[in-house]
Amino acid sequence: MPPKNKSFGKTLREKRLERGFGLREFATMVGVSSTYISQLEQENIDPPTAERASKIAELLGENSDAWIALAGRVPDDLERIIHKQPLGFPELLREAEGLTPEQLKKITEQVRKMKGTKA
Repeated sequence: MPPKNKSFGKTLREKRLERGFGLREFATMVGVSSTYISQLEQENIDPPTAERASKIAELLGENSDAWIALAGRVPDDLERIIHKQPLGFPELLREAEGLTPEQLKKITEQVRKMKGTKA
């Protein structure tokens, strides 16, 4: 999981190098130019879209949601989910604001039980 106090670009460079990926190699894997990755890492351009941040996270073996958040984006599927229940989900999110990670985990476990699914 990326550190909360680091920027997308700095974190990307750190994790890419940790994993042993060269700039050109990694850019090819992401499907972008090496200039784009370099500009991201140097923070000369805005962080990527949610879709691209997710791809980067996947290639680095990291949590996609954490990287999407680090990019200042929201996962693409959330808009669709919220639109299915436009009153219930916003209310749930507002009520859950301020809960600890442990409390959120308990709620998530309860939801999975209610749905009959596993993590």
